[in-house]
Amino acid sequence: MQVKRVVTSFIESGGRVLILKRSGKVRSYQGRWAGISGYLEGGEEPFNRALKEIEEETGLQKDKVWLIRIGEPLPAYDKVVDILWIVQPYLFTTESHDIQLDWEHIEHRWIKPEEIVNYP
Repeated sequence: MQVKRVVTSFIESGGRVLILKRSGKVRSYQGRWAGISGYLEGGEEPFNRALKEIEEETGLQKDKVWLIRIGEPLPAYDKVVDILWIVQPYLFTTESHDIQLDWEHIEHRWIKPEEIVNYP
């Protein structure tokens, strides 16, 4: 089993949460809805990686998002690919809805948190 460390950030605004639909160009979870994620490399600081991924994947620069909470790292085992993901979660807020997706995603939506069950 491989162990991979990642950050996953969620951005809320006005009681809604931003989710992104992964493109067919990414290596994992194509066509699935997700938060903003990225691999941690070496001794990289997770918070800095979270901010970098937010800017790359949404176009929101660090002066447009504010940290609300850092969650405890969560283990998530995917038996299909035999990977144990160690996910460092973050929650940010923003006033901007001007999202500019990069190649990793094909669509975005602002949803109520309870609606997440409708998005694979």
